Amino acid sequence: MTREKFEDIAEKVFEQLPKLFGDKIDNVHIVVEDYPSEEVMHGLHVSKRGLLGLYQGVPLTHRGSWYGTSPTTPDKISLYQANIEAECKNDEEVSERIQEVLLHELGHYFGMNETEIRNAMKNFKPTNY
Repeated sequence: MTREKFEDIAEKVFEQLPKLFGDKIDNVHIVVEDYPSEEVMHGLHVSKRGLLGLYQGVPLTHRGSWYGTSPTTPDKISLYQANIEAECKNDEEVSERIQEVLLHELGHYFGMNETEIRNAMKNFKPTNY
């Protein structure tokens, strides 16, 4: 899949979030990379192919009244295209996986832990883009 199509799917997923969630997301940058950087791999003790996505930032549940009172760098959600594609057989599966990974990382943005995200995703039904 081309990078442009991959990014387009991620953008559509983000744009179609329910208003309740979309309105609460602020100061988040979503990027597509082939693989995690050396710094990320070293910091998380994972291999190059060990991550599909990553949230880096201050979750909403940890932001106090101090948050944003001085210039604040955006939170970052990385989607690792080569790793996502390696798990999929066709573009439809890639599209579904992009949705799953982006929603998973947004769960971390909202302060959810792995168990809470997995429970929330149990009823997830992907949309075809």
